Amino acid sequence: MLGPMSNSTLHDALRGVPPPDWTRRPNAKDDRHAQARELRTKGLSYNEIAARLGVSKSSVSLWVRDLPRHPRLSYEENRRRSAEGARRYWADERQVRAAQRADEVAAVSSDVGNLTDREVIIAGAIAYWCEGEKRKPRRSAERVVFINSDPALIRFFLRFLATARVDHGDLTFRVHIHESADVEAAQQFWLDLTGAFPSQFRRPTLKRHNPKTLRTNVGENYHGCLKIDVRHSRPLYRKIEGWASAAMGTVAPRDEP
Repeated sequence: MLGPMSNSTLHDALRGVPPPDWTRRPNAKDDRHAQARELRTKGLSYNEIAARLGVSKSSVSLWVRDLPRHPRLSYEENRRRSAEGARRYWADERQVRAAQRADEVAAVSSDVGNLTDREVIIAGAIAYWCEGEKRKPRRSAERVVFINSDPALIRFFLRFLATARVDHGDLTFRVHIHESADVEAAQQFWLDLTGAFPSQFRRPTLKRHNPKTLRTNVGENYHGCLKIDVRHSRPLYRKIEGWASAAMGTVAPRDEP
């Protein structure tokens, strides 16, 4: 009678008109019908209601079309809801991924087992060659100086030094940390980790605060970096260079006499 028209035109024409009696069949998903109307009053869209109840969108439209339509959300409200949904998703997803990562790490850690002294020497020399102070053309000093913020790596490097027969008393330590952090707590943290005497720790080096810099290394887990300096370490430095070169395959073989 009305001729061709779009669904939206038909929807507008029938707004406020209750569904005809023939659609009110007994036991025809009456419970979902009521749920759909309740969800619609809460502002859910047709697609959201259909997905939640496991029915078709056309059924939802038939059940709730007489209900007033909620006003469109503002751009700011849409962004707020989107951000809140993403926050809830990642709150759960991070825990799942963290558990998966922990399982994968634990599964492969058994491949290493207990290290021999030789393996500690090789790993320690490579670690030093990555993170330690090295001789440069402009600086010919050969000193063993190692600095890092990872407590586990610091602990391993101390094990390496002990395996290389370095006396613990020949070590000096210095904390490098941002001035806005808890310097005293950081000093005590590294003191406990290294098992050194307080006299072996030098005055901390403080990094000046720049208000324009957005710092992420904050909080109670931030302890700065620890610098380890080995006294009279030229012979040890050359050993480390030789061990690292051998491990990396950069040592040219000597000619037999």
